[in-house]
Amino acid sequence: MTTMLEVAKRAGVSKATVSRVLSGNGYVSQETKDRVFQAIEESGYRPNLLARSLATNKTQTLGLVVTNTLYHGVYFSELLFHAARMTEDQGRRLILADGKHSADEERDAIQYLLDLRCDAVIIYPRFLSVDDMDAIIKKHPQPIMVLNRRLRKNSSHCVWCDQKASSFNAVSQLIERGHRDIAFITGSLDSPTGIERLSGYKDALAQGSIPLRNALIAEGKWSPESGAAAVETLLGRKENFTALVASNDDMAIGAIKKLHDSGVRVPEQVSVIGFDDIAIAPHVIPALSSVRIPVTEMIKETIERLIFMLDGGDFHYHPPFLGELIARDSLISGPA
Repeated sequence: MTTMLEVAKRAGVSKATVSRVLSGNGYVSQETKDRVFQAIEESGYRPNLLARSLATNKTQTLGLVVTNTLYHGVYFSELLFHAARMTEDQGRRLILADGKHSADEERDAIQYLLDLRCDAVIIYPRFLSVDDMDAIIKKHPQPIMVLNRRLRKNSSHCVWCDQKASSFNAVSQLIERGHRDIAFITGSLDSPTGIERLSGYKDALAQGSIPLRNALIAEGKWSPESGAAAVETLLGRKENFTALVASNDDMAIGAIKKLHDSGVRVPEQVSVIGFDDIAIAPHVIPALSSVRIPVTEMIKETIERLIFMLDGGDFHYHPPFLGELIARDSLISGPA
């Protein structure tokens, strides 16, 4: 295995000079840098990354904690793709840690990434409370950003979408289109996002002076199968509804299939909208109306803040993000 000393001899410089080139510390002329990099390429030398991180106190890595219940969905694929791409654009690597099934396991995943000497960590929490995350941020010197949750004490360390307001606006648009009998399929009710989207639905009904009918609410679990099962539950209750809001697109697609199989026409008898505006939404039949959550923009803001905290640079605080209803074929006006 080639050593740093052999690289130094090949480049005609000292071992200390090679070390300065690799660490980026101290002045080295461009001509010397070129000779060192050429020697590295010709010799096949691979720096000891652990030793370099100990010397520089940086690993050029960002950690991401996500619970595995999100892994199977299209939403997570988009989140991970953009996080990895934008981290690469910043000349860093992304390391993923599984938050598993509890607050303690999410906390362990964060500590695992910190033990790996990640320069900073992004948390997409499912189980940790807001107070837990505020305490974690206070405890550790490394920058920690929380994605999709609003913090009380560390507003600059969180990037979030107002899920309640996004749901409120979408349901309000249904009401403006003449719908009054609006059914709702929740997400998992141990999910903060699921709870906030349900809360927005209820507030929109109250704002529109429409009585809340619990029989028009069915619980889902984010999957197409749970969306279909929720529609079966709603139809079994014999309650009339002209519009259906599902808390994500996967459930909305399952719901449309079950409505079709039950002889209920979409959108002629029931308009349907989902959340997240996944890539397939415009391509199902009918094309699915959906609340677009700006995942790309949220990831970009998160990574830019981390880079600011690590390296300095411009920082512009962004207010909460807001979802936007993208109306397609699955949505028409309600009965006159």
